[in-house]
Formats: sequence, structure tokens, C-alpha cells
Amino acid sequence: MAKIEFIPKWIAWEITGRCNLNCIHCRSASNVSSDEGDFTLERARWLIDEIASFSSPAVVLTGGEPLLRPDVFDIARYGTEKGLRMCMATNGTLVTPEVCEEIKESGIKIVSLSLDGSTPEIHDDFRKQPGAFEATVKAARFFKEHGIDFLINSSFTKRNIHDVENVYRLAQSLGATAWYLFMIVPVGRGEDVLAELIEADQYEEILRWHYHLEKREKEMLVRPTCAPHYYRIFTQMAREEGEHLERRSLKFSTGGAKGCVAAQLIAFIDCHGEVKPCSYFPLTAGNVFEEGFKNIWFNSRLFNELREFRAYKGRCGRCEYINICGGCRARAYAYYGDYMAEEPHCNYVPVRMRKGLARKDEK
Repeated sequence: MAKIEFIPKWIAWEITGRCNLNCIHCRSASNVSSDEGDFTLERARWLIDEIASFSSPAVVLTGGEPLLRPDVFDIARYGTEKGLRMCMATNGTLVTPEVCEEIKESGIKIVSLSLDGSTPEIHDDFRKQPGAFEATVKAARFFKEHGIDFLINSSFTKRNIHDVENVYRLAQSLGATAWYLFMIVPVGRGEDVLAELIEADQYEEILRWHYHLEKREKEMLVRPTCAPHYYRIFTQMAREEGEHLERRSLKFSTGGAKGCVAAQLIAFIDCHGEVKPCSYFPLTAGNVFEEGFKNIWFNSRLFNELREFRAYKGRCGRCEYINICGGCRARAYAYYGDYMAEEPHCNYVPVRMRKGLARKDEK
């Protein structure tokens, strides 16, 4: 079997730890008094140089809230000059027409917004900030007026899952390029909503609904995120219905061909330079200031362990869909303290295990 070459295609980079919101599910538990971090503009340019020396990924400037950094567009402009596909993730509350002009001038290709409810009551409850809904909708309209591509990320727990279809329709009406349905990973403040996480059966039901949505939605790209077993469900349902569906993807994404791609195609760099397999993974593989990003990407023990799919445990390790799903490694760690364990929010029993159970019953 040919050795798989792992090259970063998408990097989320936390350029500040500070945020002006206090959302219930925040992976970093950010607030306005959080630490800015260790990336001066000079250090930011140094990291961009290293990334560009061996790859050309999409780099998402995130936080906290990246617009709280006065030099955010200097960072974006430098990355653009070095040939990286610069993107930005914002909560939208600080977006103005002037900010839109700077986004365009700096070469940022696409911006993401978070919208977790179709009404102010639902979204603002999730974001713990009155007025957050109106600010996000206004930001989307500014982006549309200025010709800036934007996608909408929507996170769901038991408190807002009833609103999922309404949120999709709102994203569609706002003119979003894409809508990403996020299934919460319990990390950061997300640990506080552990009891609110959607159960496996309902999770499966929502992802089956998304399959039909993806079939009929022709204008806006739709994609579930942090829901790797969707790729198993997609394959199963397409086979059941005798269909071959061509899946679209954004050129700024990882292509949508596989579920969990942590440490395989993506990485997260926090505001102190710690490199992690994804934005929701609490363990670090090393620090860029001490070891360098390229060295960590190729040589860290953590990243290389996550690339050994055959070493995954439980149902994931025996599943025939392991190569297209992989199970959420961050969710496995949150539940079992073992990132190689099975995905806790998937209820699928692999064929090999079913056959083994059948043999036991026969005895």
C-alpha cells in the first residue's frame, strides 16, 4: 500500500485569545480579558514564512475575536503576499463597511460567521450577549453588499436543535456561500454543556436529514462539521437509494471527502504557539516557537499516532468506514481520556462486530 502523504490544507490560527462575547460552547473559554497571546506582528510573519516554505494551505485567522487585533489586516496581507489563502472567522459584532473594505484590500478570500439560532432569543441565549443576533445578521448583509464571500457556522445542542432547519433557511436567505452544521465537541466552555449534547440516535437522525438537504441544495454548499460519521451515513444512504452523488466543496476547505481530518489535513495553532490536531483537541503536539511548525507537523508523536487509522480502538478500529469517517478524535478524548478510542456519539455497529455477535448467538 502506498504511503499516504500528509500535507496541511487548512490551518486555524488563533491570533488573539481575547473575545467580546462569552458563548456557552466556546472551545477556548475566551472573554474580553483573556490573554492576547505571544504572536507579535514580527512573530506572525515568521510563522507565515515557515508555513509557506513547504505548503500553501488556507489559513483561518481566528480567536477569540480576530478583529480585536489592530494589526489583523497586516497579518492577512502578509499571508496573501506569501501565496497563502487567507480567511477569517469572526463573530460579526465588530464588522462595519470600513472593515469590509479592509478585508477586501488585505486579500482575505472568505469570512465565516456564527449563527446559532433563527431568532434573537435563541442565538443571543447561546452567545450570552443581547444584540449578538442582530450584529451577525448585519455583518452578513455588509459582506453581501461588499461582494465578500462568507459562510455561516451553526452549532447545535439540545437547546437549539429544534431550530436547525430554520437556521439553514436563514443562512440561505442571507446569501451565504456555505452553511456548516457544527456538532459540539465538549472542550473549553463546551464541557459545561455536556448534558446538553445531542444523543447518538438524534445525532444520526439529524445527519440523515442533512443528507437529503445536501441532495436538494444546489446553490449554497452545506456541510456538517465535527460530525465525521456523516461520511458513513452519506455512503450508506446513497447506496440504499442507488445514487451516485457528486459532492461539491469550497476551494478554501479540505474538500469534504472525509470525516475527521485532524492532524491529517488540518491543524490548529493557539495564541501561545501550541500546535494541536484541530481547534477542539486539548492536547498539544509541540510549540512553534520551540520546535517549528513544519517539524511538529511531520514528526510529532501525537500527529503521527492520529494518522495510524488501524490503531483506533473499539468500534472505530473495526469499522469498514474507518477510512472515510475516522470518528471524532477530540470527542473520544473528552469522553474516554483516550484519543484513539471509539467515537462516543456514533451508534453504528461494524459488520465484523455484528458477525462476531451472530456467531456467539449461534453457540
